[in-house]
Amino acid sequence: MTNNDIFKKLRVALQLRDDQIIEILELVDFRISKGEIGNFFRAPEHPKYIECGDQVLRNFLNALVIHLRGTKEEPKVPMDVIKAHKTTPSKDYDQKDRKDRPATSPSKPKSYSKSNNKKNDPKNKKFNPLGNVKFNNGKPKKKEDE
Repeated sequence: MTNNDIFKKLRVALQLRDDQIIEILELVDFRISKGEIGNFFRAPEHPKYIECGDQVLRNFLNALVIHLRGTKEEPKVPMDVIKAHKTTPSKDYDQKDRKDRPATSPSKPKSYSKSNNKKNDPKNKKFNPLGNVKFNNGKPKKKEDE
């Protein structure tokens, strides 16, 4: 069993998101990006897969102990912390926004009108995504008049 497997199993068992893992690692002053954490959880065949080193796993386990048990000065009950993981929404997700939005069924695809597409919009007939860039492949243009 590799360090990546251990890390994955802990993440699933404790129901941790990437942003929570980052916060836990910051308890022991270990900083890592969300993208690097995502690379640990990829399939080994994936081109961006990274092996989780001993240092990363050691720091995560030490920080996890502090996160779950707390410190001597401020002890915590581990089961309360784990239950809080289930109820805590992510930072990017706001419950109020979800209530205000109308419910849509995922089975119905959205229909887009052609006017949303810049290529087909009659107002943008001369739309050139490259701007005023002209390509010259080294060959002069043939003049049909001569």
